[in-house]
Amino acid sequence: MRPFRLSVLLARVRPGQTIALAFGAVLAIGTGVLLTPAATQGRSATFMEALFTATSALCVTGHVIVDTPTFWSPFGQGVILALIQIGGFGVMSFATLLGLLVARRLGLRTRLTAVSETHTVAVGDVRRVLAGVALITLAVESVVAAMLTLRWWLGYGETLPDAIWLGVFHAMSAFNNAGFALFSDNLMGFVTDPWICLPICGAIILGGLGFPVIMELRRRLGRPRHWTLNTVTVVIGTLVLLVAGTIALTALEWSNPATLGALDPAGRLLAGFTASVMPRTAGFNTIDISQMNSESWLVTDILMFIGGGPAGTAGGLKITTFAVLFFIIVTELRGGEAVNMFGKRLPRSTHREALTVALLSVGLVVSATLAIMLMSPFAFDRVLFEVISAFATVGLSTGITADLPIAAQAILVVLMFIGRLGPVLLGSALALTVQKRQYELPKERPIIG
Repeated sequence: MRPFRLSVLLARVRPGQTIALAFGAVLAIGTGVLLTPAATQGRSATFMEALFTATSALCVTGHVIVDTPTFWSPFGQGVILALIQIGGFGVMSFATLLGLLVARRLGLRTRLTAVSETHTVAVGDVRRVLAGVALITLAVESVVAAMLTLRWWLGYGETLPDAIWLGVFHAMSAFNNAGFALFSDNLMGFVTDPWICLPICGAIILGGLGFPVIMELRRRLGRPRHWTLNTVTVVIGTLVLLVAGTIALTALEWSNPATLGALDPAGRLLAGFTASVMPRTAGFNTIDISQMNSESWLVTDILMFIGGGPAGTAGGLKITTFAVLFFIIVTELRGGEAVNMFGKRLPRSTHREALTVALLSVGLVVSATLAIMLMSPFAFDRVLFEVISAFATVGLSTGITADLPIAAQAILVVLMFIGRLGPVLLGSALALTVQKRQYELPKERPIIG
């Protein structure tokens, strides 16, 4: 019998599996630290409270079942912030970057794992790209943190140390699309303050574009004709969804006294724009989500499910996947053969990948919604909202998360984990399982419709 060797076992683990194991390991550590008495301000956290919070932070979601500023101590909040930064950057990308800083070299396996997680470059470009991603992250978070610090210090009378902590925490939470806030009402107290809302919205939008898009825009901002198809799709899709979401949510909530109705016209427009940005997938809220009209919940569901750009801090189905499905439908309705998108022809493998991701996502959301409805007394629209918010790693809530039974909260934990890692693992699996057959079966067409 051959002796067991850990190195042999690890050598057989694929990059996607390595990423999942790494996320699981960091999640276990984060949960353990949050269980310590030093992480809370009063009683110690229960296992579900620690696990749910750690998962929400690491998967950059923002769902909470305890009040972040009053339940967690400054140490616990620091742990949450560290998990947010690691989760937004990518566990394996973060570890690879640390390896570069310490050893200044990368093995082939490490490069493959980083490429699988970032979906950005070829193996030989990992060092350059990770350094670029780190610099972009540091630059955006620093600028936004400085703006927020000045506003809370000069505009709200916070002491300079408190203002710095508020600025840094919310800037990192925003760029990583996490949605954690250090106020019990999230950002509702700043609903009409553009000096708070707009910097946070800007960080969310940039984080939601995805690192490949940000890096290309940095090099070719003034040359849109040279943009890749991914960049064109994400930029156009982001603009369309922001405008459409702002118009829809502002119109639907304009006269609702519990949300926008009590604000002046300028405040309503700012709140409507902010409400459209947050489902992209940040999770901050400046209005009471639980008081929104059911039609607005449905619009928000759609925005959350679509999500942001790939290979970034956003979750959801991704803009590119949704765009591919849209152009497939347009091509079929027009009777075309090849699917063209923004002047480029899509390979058939892309059609299959988009359909696979979409159908699996819909199936997961439907199954989780049904399961939670069987466990809780809450209505369909509220449960569906919570499920999509967890799966798309958004963190917005109609206010029922803390009141769900533990089994339902466990389902949301699984959804957050799958929502963050699912696209990475599925994409890697699809890429690694492509097989060329030496024969083809005879064709036969079933009746459609």
